[in-house]
Amino acid sequence: MSTLSGPQYLSEGLKLMMRPGLRLFVLLPLSINILLFVGLIGFAINQFSHWVDWLMPSLPDWLSFLQFILWPLFVALVLLIVFFTFTMIANIIAAPFNGFLAEKVEVVVRGTDDFPEFSWGELMAMVPRTIGRELRKLGYFLPRAIALFILSLIPGLNLIAAPLWLIFGVWMMAVQYIDYPADNHKLGWNEMLAWLRSKRWACMGFGGITYLALLIPVVNLVAMPAAVAGAVLFWVREGGEQALVK
Repeated sequence: MSTLSGPQYLSEGLKLMMRPGLRLFVLLPLSINILLFVGLIGFAINQFSHWVDWLMPSLPDWLSFLQFILWPLFVALVLLIVFFTFTMIANIIAAPFNGFLAEKVEVVVRGTDDFPEFSWGELMAMVPRTIGRELRKLGYFLPRAIALFILSLIPGLNLIAAPLWLIFGVWMMAVQYIDYPADNHKLGWNEMLAWLRSKRWACMGFGGITYLALLIPVVNLVAMPAAVAGAVLFWVREGGEQALVK
C-alpha cells in the first residue's frame, strides 16, 4: 500500500462506523469526545492569544516588520501543541471504548468473531489494559514532545519547531490508532512500533489524513471513531498478523 492509502482507510472507516451493528460502540467514545472537546476548546479560546504572545520572540524596533511574518508561524505552533495535548487527553479517557470499538470493527471486516460478546463487565475488564497501553504511549510521546517544546522556546531554532511538531504529530496519530487493533491481538509495544516503521509511508499517509480531520472543528468529533475503524482496516489489509509471528 502507498502513502495515498491513508485517505482511503479513513473514509472507509467513516462508512464502517455508520453500520447499525457498530453504532452503540461508536456513540460511547463519541459522547466522551464531544464533552471533552467542548470544554477544552472553550478554555483554549480564552487563553490562545496569551500563549502566542508568550512564545513570540521579542524583536527590536527596526525588525518589527518581521512580526507580521512570524505571527502566523507561532499561531500554527500553538495550534499544533494545543491540538496534540487535547487529543492525547481524549484518547486516554476514551481508550477502553476505542479498544472495544476496534474489536467490533474487526469482526465486521473479517466476518468472523474471535472476541468475547459485549458485556459491561468485559468493557470494564479492558480498562486496566487499555489505560496501561495509553500510559505507554504517553511515555513514548512526552520526552519527544518536551524536546520539541524546549526547541519552540529557543529564538531562531523555534522557526523549525512547527514543521517538526507536524511531522511528529502525523506519526503519533498512526501510532495512536493502529495500536488499538495491535493491542487487541496482544502485540507488544516495541513489536508494534517495529511493524509500523516497516510500513512507515503507509503509516504517515494514514496519520496525516487523521491529523487533518482532527484539526477541523465538528469533523473532529467523528474523526476519532472513524480513525479507530480505519486503523483496523490498516491492520487487516497491511498484514498485521505477520507481526504476531515474528
